[in-house]
Amino acid sequence: MRFEWDEQKYPMNGQPMKNYSESDWARVDAMADEDIDTSDIPPLTDRFFQHARVRMTKRRVNMQIDADLLQWFQSQGEDYERRMNAALRLYVEAHEVA
Repeated sequence: MRFEWDEQKYPMNGQPMKNYSESDWARVDAMADEDIDTSDIPPLTDRFFQHARVRMTKRRVNMQIDADLLQWFQSQGEDYERRMNAALRLYVEAHEVA
């Protein structure tokens, strides 16, 4: 997944950037994964993954869904809202245009 930000259009502090990156981002974008030197990155251990958490911003919404869908998700357990979110995430990822 790749996120792009138009700093000129949406400056983070409300002011246009004064210092621009001198990195050759076109060259970086063109690199294949195997061309990237990762030798200075320590390996991720099982302990890391045991404690790792994905944190994404959630937004509370009100929406109408079919009663049988809600009933089915609720029957799956107390965390049915998390499961509904996961189902929507899978749908979006399966339908993203590359």
